[in-house]
Amino acid sequence: MSAQRAIHFRVTGRVQGVGFRAFTQATALQLEMTGWVRNEPDGSVTGEACGDVGNLLEFLQQLTNGPRYANVTNLEHRETPCAEHNGFQIRR
Repeated sequence: MSAQRAIHFRVTGRVQGVGFRAFTQATALQLEMTGWVRNEPDGSVTGEACGDVGNLLEFLQQLTNGPRYANVTNLEHRETPCAEHNGFQIRR
C-alpha cells in the first residue's frame, strides 16, 4: 500500500452553479479518497483531498477538466497534512 498524501486545492473559473462540488465528491469517492469541498464567496471552489499519490494525480487531472458545463481557468494546490475525514463531504 502506498503512502497517503493530502492536498489543499483552489479552482477558479466557471466552477459554481455547474455541479462542480458534486463532480469533485464523486471523483474523490471513485478514487477512494477522503476530504471535503466547498464554494467560496469569491466564486472559487476549495477543498482538501487525501489519498495515495497516484489517485491524487488523477484527481487533479479530473478537476482540471471539471464537469460538463464548468470552465476551469486555474487550479492551485499545495501539500498539506492528511487529516482524518469521514468520506468526502460537500461543505456549505
